[in-house]
Amino acid sequence: MRPSNAAIQTIPERFRDTARRYPDAPVVLGCGPVLTFAELDAASDAVAGSLAAAGIGPGERIGIYCPNGSEFVIAYLGILKAGACVVPINLMLNPLEVGFILRDAGAVGLCYHAGFADQAAKALGEAPGVGLRVRIGGEPATGEAGLGAMAASGATPPSLGLDLERALAAILYTSGTTGRPKGAMLSHANLVANAQSTLQALALSPGRDRILVVLPMFHAFAATVGMLMPLLHGLSLIPVLRFDPRLVSTAIAEHGATVFLGVPSMYSLLLRLDEAAVAQWAGVRLCVCGGAALPAAVMAGFEARFGIPVLEGDGPTECSPVTCVNPVAGPRKPSSVGLPIPGVEMRIADAEGGTLPDGEHGEVCVRGPNIMQGYWGLPEETAASFFGDWFRTGDLGWRDPEGYFYLVDRIKDLIITNGMNVYPRVIEEALYQHPDLAEAAVVAEPHPLHGELPIAYVVPKPGASLDPAALRDWCRARLGRHEVPRRFLVREALPKNAAGKILKRELRRQGELERGIDLTPVGRPSGRPDPS
Repeated sequence: MRPSNAAIQTIPERFRDTARRYPDAPVVLGCGPVLTFAELDAASDAVAGSLAAAGIGPGERIGIYCPNGSEFVIAYLGILKAGACVVPINLMLNPLEVGFILRDAGAVGLCYHAGFADQAAKALGEAPGVGLRVRIGGEPATGEAGLGAMAASGATPPSLGLDLERALAAILYTSGTTGRPKGAMLSHANLVANAQSTLQALALSPGRDRILVVLPMFHAFAATVGMLMPLLHGLSLIPVLRFDPRLVSTAIAEHGATVFLGVPSMYSLLLRLDEAAVAQWAGVRLCVCGGAALPAAVMAGFEARFGIPVLEGDGPTECSPVTCVNPVAGPRKPSSVGLPIPGVEMRIADAEGGTLPDGEHGEVCVRGPNIMQGYWGLPEETAASFFGDWFRTGDLGWRDPEGYFYLVDRIKDLIITNGMNVYPRVIEEALYQHPDLAEAAVVAEPHPLHGELPIAYVVPKPGASLDPAALRDWCRARLGRHEVPRRFLVREALPKNAAGKILKRELRRQGELERGIDLTPVGRPSGRPDPS
């Protein structure tokens, strides 16, 4: 169905080759003693051997419920060396949601961090099929294993003969717009191909580049670009537990980071740093932005202040996840997510799957060795997400004559006012030009006469204030009449997921509650942010 690459190895095979080439090179920095490739190889081998001795076999699913750090890397790689499949767990989920994912994936084991012991215990109460429990840090409870002891055991990993194209490396659960998260099945071939293509696109080099990873490693972007790419190609990663601009700046300076991965909200907050903190970024030569559209005003402000180019790219979890990025050597085009990375094809399709000419708006579709095997246990949803072998991203976009792609909005976020298309991103770009505005998000509100009207949620910069009437005048000077938001709702903060992406569906839900509509999905407590 999709093109294969006979030269691609499994993740353990590729990692072992890399570890043999760079045994003494640092692979994980900044979370305790420096971990070299040889040390990581030995520790993950021992974890794999311990898992095999505990009865874990090829293809079985094991959850990882752990923050960024060397333990996450050791557990992830050890599970794969045992032939099992990793199921990363979003740390912002509540125990009922964690339990659902463990049940849905048919997980037989869970590696959980001691800091999340209470949540893990509640989640495991919802997932009786999880027999193996591995504690990361602290003393294991009765009947549990300890990751530290497993890594130091010297156990011999099993010999594997995995089917490269079909063997699953990870099941990543995506946001559930209907209340049911979907597990994207990613094979070893998918992830190895995507890490290789991204390395080529970013022109990174072993022994030179160190990637600061503050995005959560259970998320597709950080897992592939921030973790797997360094592991498989001799780079270093610097995990950081949480996003704090000063903490990140200090880690960059202390550990010599050369690459920073972020989402738009992070770049907005970094602009508030003082000059001393900005100076700590002197060694960073490249920033990458994904997860959502980066407002042009934020990109321009960051590049002017930090003197570091920002490469905007894109890709959904189902694509492993990277599909495109602006080229390192240029030209970089503001507001564009760039060109397809090597080995990946992209096109714009109409509602029937036909290819649209350059300049016309349609659904962004992707084909390549990075495309998922499907959604776990959901054959109908899988079939609906493809036009033949082209994955339907759900993004509305267009391509210019030079092959650069532009995302207009998520198709589901499109607002139709009096029969006219209104694109939230266009309105948000106008709002981000306002000197007192820090963040903005535009969503639709139903209207009995006009169909839908745009509503803007806005956050002022620290020490500033925003006047709705003045914002309306600001937009009238920059937008069409049908694009001017009907209301401007000033908030102290906007709801975000663990990766820092603004959750528009949560804003829509707030509007529904204001209008007396409660569409809380069964099993999700009301009044809390959607964590996906």
